[in-house]
Amino acid sequence: MSSRITLVSHSSTSATNSGAFADGEPLDARGAGRATDAHGCLPRAVRVLSSAAPSCRQTATALGLDAAVEPALADWDLGRWRRRTLDEVAAREPDAVAVWLSDPESAPHGGESQIALLARIAAWLDSVPDDGHTVAITHAGVVRAAVITVLQAPPAGFWRIDIAPLTATEFRGRPGRWTVRSTGTRLVPTPAA
Repeated sequence: MSSRITLVSHSSTSATNSGAFADGEPLDARGAGRATDAHGCLPRAVRVLSSAAPSCRQTATALGLDAAVEPALADWDLGRWRRRTLDEVAAREPDAVAVWLSDPESAPHGGESQIALLARIAAWLDSVPDDGHTVAITHAGVVRAAVITVLQAPPAGFWRIDIAPLTATEFRGRPGRWTVRSTGTRLVPTPAA
């Protein structure tokens, strides 16, 4: 049986607008409005999951989804770099940033390494039941990790994937054999009938 996973990156927050590493911010006013406008645009699903982060929970609610929290969908833990932009971190810790961007096993920020993130998302993808459609509201980094995992691409490819707020990435198949169907599809309001 072929199943489907639709990963939705949460709508915009103050962190996504400023380019800062996230730290559990809620949606900003524009992000909340865009998510509300897209209410009902996703097809029915057997299960709807969400990161516990306020941005993901609020996106799910605005989209009209009753999502269960899935801990594996949590954002990439970037430790002490949270709430700071890459430029700010690079100005204070240029060597640490260089290592982080070139060594996927490093975690100079004190949080989760890229390899650990990829392993967490690979395990989650392997655990998704192949009994229909799963919708999951999560973070851009998690979506990027899922794309890298499904494509069996090298970790360096992570930095070459752009996932905008309130976009959908879709996989088809089953655990161990997912394929990328689409990525970066903007969620848009459904026309009134």
